[in-house]
Amino acid sequence: MLKPEGEYWRRGLQAALAYHSDHGHLRVPYGHTAPDGFPLGVWISAQRRAHRQGNLAEDRVQQLDEVGMIWSRYSVAFDEGLAAARGWAAEHGHLLAPHEATWQDYPVGVWLKNQRTAARRAHNAEAPEQQADRPVASSVSAERWQELDDIDPSWCPSWPVAWQRCFHLARTHLSDGRPLPEESGLLLIQGEDIGHWAQAQRAEWNTLVPAQQWLLAEVLGLEPHEEPVPVSARTTATPRRSRAEMWAANLTAARQYAHREGHLNVPRPHIETVDGTDHALGVFIANSRARRTNLALERVEELTTIGMRWS
Repeated sequence: MLKPEGEYWRRGLQAALAYHSDHGHLRVPYGHTAPDGFPLGVWISAQRRAHRQGNLAEDRVQQLDEVGMIWSRYSVAFDEGLAAARGWAAEHGHLLAPHEATWQDYPVGVWLKNQRTAARRAHNAEAPEQQADRPVASSVSAERWQELDDIDPSWCPSWPVAWQRCFHLARTHLSDGRPLPEESGLLLIQGEDIGHWAQAQRAEWNTLVPAQQWLLAEVLGLEPHEEPVPVSARTTATPRRSRAEMWAANLTAARQYAHREGHLNVPRPHIETVDGTDHALGVFIANSRARRTNLALERVEELTTIGMRWS
């Protein structure tokens, strides 16, 4: 009688053989499940990992070779990560996973961090020839990153992922018609104390970039404390600005971009510098487009005039 491990192996090998027979290859998506419910994608990934670590018996290596196993992780790495990302996002409602996050034992948090690093490197490269030296920052990867954008447009923010995750959770809470708490410990979502986070943003308002201030004010309705709380690490205080002033500053950045580029199709990670001040223009444009129905008519007209495409 087969031991449990042997039975699991037998089922995996049979599922792999059936998959190869149906598809002509063993590039099995990480999240793929066989018709009988066997997690073939996870099993294939585990065999590849064991082989890479030298922990897979030679006879099993030979059996997998006979059914067309693809041992190179790089041939399927992105597809595995993308499948895990989709699975994690389906459960949590966003793609802002913490570093330690996993999905069916796949380290999706680490994978997403690596994709963000590569995406930012590609975006900040000074010349196309520099990008050519970085395989992960190729045009193919740019197309694949669009697949991540399709899951969650905010997956690669210009600021820390932890900040964007809390912002997303707070926005979702508000969209359900529930107010943000005024104190810590009253609202815990996915391990985040939203009340504590909201109060921290108000207290440390001047340490945030203008785009973050705009999101807090326009989307969450938050305002800075009347008396800013001193921050020992702060070296330069940013003057407090009203919502109208923040809008005007972003609009100026949008005009500058449109005049230079001839359009307003701004990549989400793009930072536009105006008179020495950085503006997260890509975030501003994306959020304005998403919130068109909530914008004042004159603001919609201002963006439309300089080339905004609303769909």
